[in-house]
Amino acid sequence: MIRRERSVPATLDLFADDTLPAPCIEHIGPRSFVLRGFALSRGEHLLPALERVLSEAPFRHMVTPGGFTMSAALSNCGSLGWVTDRSGYRYTPIDPGSGNPWPGLPDVFMQLAQAAASKTGFAGFVPDVCLINRYAPGAKMSLHQDKNELDYEWPVVSVSLGIPAMFLFGGMARSDKAQRVPLFHGDVVVWGGEDRLRYHGVLPLKHAEHPLLGEQRINFTFRKAG
Repeated sequence: MIRRERSVPATLDLFADDTLPAPCIEHIGPRSFVLRGFALSRGEHLLPALERVLSEAPFRHMVTPGGFTMSAALSNCGSLGWVTDRSGYRYTPIDPGSGNPWPGLPDVFMQLAQAAASKTGFAGFVPDVCLINRYAPGAKMSLHQDKNELDYEWPVVSVSLGIPAMFLFGGMARSDKAQRVPLFHGDVVVWGGEDRLRYHGVLPLKHAEHPLLGEQRINFTFRKAG
């Protein structure tokens, strides 16, 4: 379940506490975009759908092939889910925690991912996995490439909810200097095409509190993996 600092009904508008400008698009690469506030219009439907997913597949901290426990907790929904353990990174149709298939991708998730992809020139995107990460203050994600998919034809669509994060968006080599892109509640990042394999990550989150989600950031990452 989603941990909150104080009790707030899940039926409230997810973005009722934010005063943000109208959605706009920022280019951070030739085929990479930040859609500011793009998730706002679907806010009231996202959280209840997320709660249903997490009731079947709760957050957990997985171990990397190198033996390190990830600081960001994760879950998945869709026909596939991304997992990691000492044997490697991979996609699987089965949640290793329960032995059951991952929960289905909620309609509101699919609609959001497809709308963001179409808005940025990637019409026809049909994700089959949504990786859900929960970042508490201090949690981070090291620079990495998304390379476990069968091909790289389709973009990555990433949705930010909760407290702010500093997104690192690098080049094709780990050593390339990374842009620092602040992400806020409701922002969506899309990258694909020639930018699809750019390194990216998240700096350790600073302490903050979101009026609804408390001291955490929730991130959805949509991909076409199979």
